[in-house]
Amino acid sequence: MKYIRKALVLLTILTLVFAFTACSSSDNESNAEPVEDTIYRSLSDIQESGTVRIGVFSDKNPFGYVDENGEYQGYDVYFADRIAKDLGVKVEYVSTEAANRIEYLQTGKVDIILANFTVTPERAEEVDFALPYMNVALGVVSPDSRVIDSLDNWDPNDSIIVISGTTAETYLIKNNPEIPLQKYDSYATAKNALENGNAVAWANDNTEVIAFALQNEGYTVGIPSLGSQDTIAPAVSKGNTSLLDWLNEEIKSLGEEQFFHADYEATLVDTYGLDYEDSLVVEGGVVQ
Repeated sequence: MKYIRKALVLLTILTLVFAFTACSSSDNESNAEPVEDTIYRSLSDIQESGTVRIGVFSDKNPFGYVDENGEYQGYDVYFADRIAKDLGVKVEYVSTEAANRIEYLQTGKVDIILANFTVTPERAEEVDFALPYMNVALGVVSPDSRVIDSLDNWDPNDSIIVISGTTAETYLIKNNPEIPLQKYDSYATAKNALENGNAVAWANDNTEVIAFALQNEGYTVGIPSLGSQDTIAPAVSKGNTSLLDWLNEEIKSLGEEQFFHADYEATLVDTYGLDYEDSLVVEGGVVQ
């Protein structure tokens, strides 16, 4: 009986100690800072891995496209190749569409976006933009049989083609809500829609619609500049300061050797000629 009482007392003490320890552990866990998942790779992470993942277009000639040999080419790709070289790593190209550029950064699918990414205040809330390397505005291309040179007095039976996630879509929704929009996810489908007569015009970056008109007989850029003048810049995940700082220094350094003029002459001159070079190219991140 005596031993039973001692055993009961010992059991009670052990129960109390366990309960106190458990409560203390629970309190500590509830007060602990939550651990956030890393959604980007820092500069050192990229260099240690030996590969940088860069998002580019695969269907937007002459800025980012895949040629007949399955190789990525274009103005953005020429820049991306140099980035990888100066980082001392290989480049892995990730094909992107306009609507998923931000998502690909936020989910860590790419380290850098180089896909004709126009800088806007709204986008800057979700990603970090480096210094610009190109000027851009919006433009509108239409068939020669009916050139659209103004958005005034719009016929509500007519629609304009836009690509989802682009500044053209945002601009028209805000400034011309009376104009019906036909939205497509890729440049290839947008071009096909225009060629098939699905809409009276296509609104997009003026560089793109000018290129389309030059490469396809029977089309005219009736509105070469719509809205404000903007810039194109690389983008990284929000908060990826080490990679952002490196990119800014890289762009400044490349400006000293007139790299982006060389890029233009290697990839864009066949489309635009030399007349557009100085107005489109931004060297060293300095907009003239």
